[in-house]
Amino acid sequence: MRRVAQAGNLRFRCLILARHCDTHRHTSQPPDRALNQPKHHCISRARRGEQLKKMAGATFLPTVQAPALLGARGVAASPSVSSPARRHPHIQVCCKGNVEGIEAAGHEERLRFRRRDFIGGCVGTAIGLELIEGSTKFTGVATAADLIERRQRSEFQSSIKDTLYTAIKAKPELVPSLLTLALNDAITYDKATKTGGANGSIRLEISRPENSGLSAALDLLIEAKKEIDSKSKGGPISFADLIQFAAQSALKRSFLDAAIAKCGGNEEKGRTLYSAYGSNGQWGLFDKTFGRTDAQEADPEGRVPDWSKASVQEMKDRFVAVGLGPRQLAVMSAFLGPDQAATEEQLIADPDCRPWVEKYQRSRETVSRTDYEVDLITTLTKLSSLGQKINYEAYTYPKPKIDLGKLKL
Repeated sequence: MRRVAQAGNLRFRCLILARHCDTHRHTSQPPDRALNQPKHHCISRARRGEQLKKMAGATFLPTVQAPALLGARGVAASPSVSSPARRHPHIQVCCKGNVEGIEAAGHEERLRFRRRDFIGGCVGTAIGLELIEGSTKFTGVATAADLIERRQRSEFQSSIKDTLYTAIKAKPELVPSLLTLALNDAITYDKATKTGGANGSIRLEISRPENSGLSAALDLLIEAKKEIDSKSKGGPISFADLIQFAAQSALKRSFLDAAIAKCGGNEEKGRTLYSAYGSNGQWGLFDKTFGRTDAQEADPEGRVPDWSKASVQEMKDRFVAVGLGPRQLAVMSAFLGPDQAATEEQLIADPDCRPWVEKYQRSRETVSRTDYEVDLITTLTKLSSLGQKINYEAYTYPKPKIDLGKLKL
């Protein structure tokens, strides 16, 4: 009777444990505490299936079948776990059917987990692609239009530079006047009233004393403008842009002439030297500042000194007034009159300008002339943007529409 009672008690425990294993996958609780598993809710369903199998094998698998089943899964039975077969070796309890059911349940859970993840991932990807497509319909059009406008402006700017290069090459003696013309047009800027600047107003101020001797340079640009406008598809170039780009072309010409002089007058070698060591790649920001608007009235008088008669202090005061200083004054010595050497001799007497004048003189003696040319380009770029709000759509034009009905395929 005692053995029968023990057997019945054992059978009852097995049924309770099997029921627990069958219903475990429908709950969010962790496996039996006998496994000493941590109680948390982050265990994946696949891992729960594995734990169910371990629990089944460790607690009520028979002594003969358990090692085979566990060995197939690579899990060794722990000797510290007490099983019914060890306590009652004469009783054979077979729970193989339950184990297979548990394995099937775990496999089903893993499949269900993977299926849900796969479907959810596909749905999320589809929604994401719809959002991306919807958001890029307009940005794609905007980007394409922007690229077209950039190309149009770039082509027009190349045409301007070609025309100015040819015009200046024909009259190289006007290079100093073109530089002074650009300086005098831009340095009228007044920070307090936000007026003046590189606005092309010098064409209306050419008769003023400070602009004496600049008429020939302006006439050269007026003739060049006619040719440039005849090739433009996006409207005429403004005098404000034309004057500053003429200064750029004049500077490039002076840089190239210096390189040719270092090569003993050999133009081919000079061009090679300038291409290898020159500062031609430093004009990026200047080229982007393209789209200035012309003033329709002359700027107020008294804002520009007569450089040939002004003292160094007056020159410094004017440069400081527009946000520059002695360094920029020294590097722009070529803009202050036809004789750069005479201007530098005047500036070098000033203690504020002296170190900068000497620095740029030493730089011009080197092969690359880097310090001088780069600082001069930087200063002209800042000067040429004074008082201007650049229209980055200037000189663009609508592309003609193509009538697909007239195309012959």
